[in-house]
Amino acid sequence: MIKFFLMVNRQGQTRLSRYYEHVEINKRTMLEAEVIKNCLSRSNDQCSFIEYKDFKLVYRQYAALFVVVGIDQTENEMAVYELIHNFVEVLDKYFSRVSELDVSFSISEIHL
Repeated sequence: MIKFFLMVNRQGQTRLSRYYEHVEINKRTMLEAEVIKNCLSRSNDQCSFIEYKDFKLVYRQYAALFVVVGIDQTENEMAVYELIHNFVEVLDKYFSRVSELDVSFSISEIHL
């Protein structure tokens, strides 16, 4: 099951966050900071799956944006990896060359 969905830029700023189970606001900030730090610190040669606390992180980088999905231990990492790619392709078609600005200002029209 997907626990959360994040889009962040290279500077570590969250551009989109969606949680599928309740997480208190102050804990979200700490969670996002730790997750972003873990994903951005990895090199391109390393795997896009990370074991983190009681869940896994699956992420992909597209230009200046990172898409990070937190999943439970039973979820298929490759399926989520493809889900991220399909989501970005849909954004690319919808916005015609999606960029960080599109995500920042227009993503509220799309409900995850």
